[in-house]
Amino acid sequence: MPRSPRPKPPLDAQRLEELALSYVARFATTRAKLEQYLARKLRERGWEPVSPPPISDIAERFEQAGYIDDEAYARSKTGSLMRRGYGMRRVGQALGAAGVEEDVRDLVAPDERERRAAALTMVRKRRFGPFASEPADRARREKQVAAMLRAGHAMAHVLALLDAASVEEAEEWAEAEGE
Repeated sequence: MPRSPRPKPPLDAQRLEELALSYVARFATTRAKLEQYLARKLRERGWEPVSPPPISDIAERFEQAGYIDDEAYARSKTGSLMRRGYGMRRVGQALGAAGVEEDVRDLVAPDERERRAAALTMVRKRRFGPFASEPADRARREKQVAAMLRAGHAMAHVLALLDAASVEEAEEWAEAEGE
C-alpha cells in the first residue's frame, strides 16, 4: 500500500522569504504577481506565527533591491507581444492581468509606428490582405477583421492593411508617421 506524502509544515517568515527569492530568480515578474504567489503559498501551507504574514514587506524590499521592477517587466512584455503581432488593447490587457499599474502602462506604450508595425506583423504572419495567396471573399474578410480586432488592433489599422492593394503599399503604410 503506497504511503501518502507527509504534509509540508506551515511557513514562517524565513521560508516565505526563501520562496519569494526563488520565485523572482526563476521568473520575470511584477510586484502584484509576487504578492499573489506568496498569498497562494500561504493558503496552501498555512502560517506558523500568530501575527499576519509580511507579504507586502517582502515585496517592498524586493522592489527596492531591484529584484522586481514593474516598468522593466512592462517594457519587456510590451515589446515581446508587439513583435508577435499583438495590438495595444491586447498588450494592455496582458499588463493589467500581471498587475502593472495604468500609469506604468501609459509610460511604456508604443508609438504609432510601432503599433503599425505590429499590425503589419500579424497580417504578414496570418497571410491576410495583400499577403494572401488569393483575395478573400466576404466571409473570410470578416474573419480576418475579427481576428485582428481580437488581437487588439485599432479598426483603422485593420482596414488600412486589409484594403492595401499590394505588399509594398502595406509596408509603406506601416512606415508612415501619422494616421
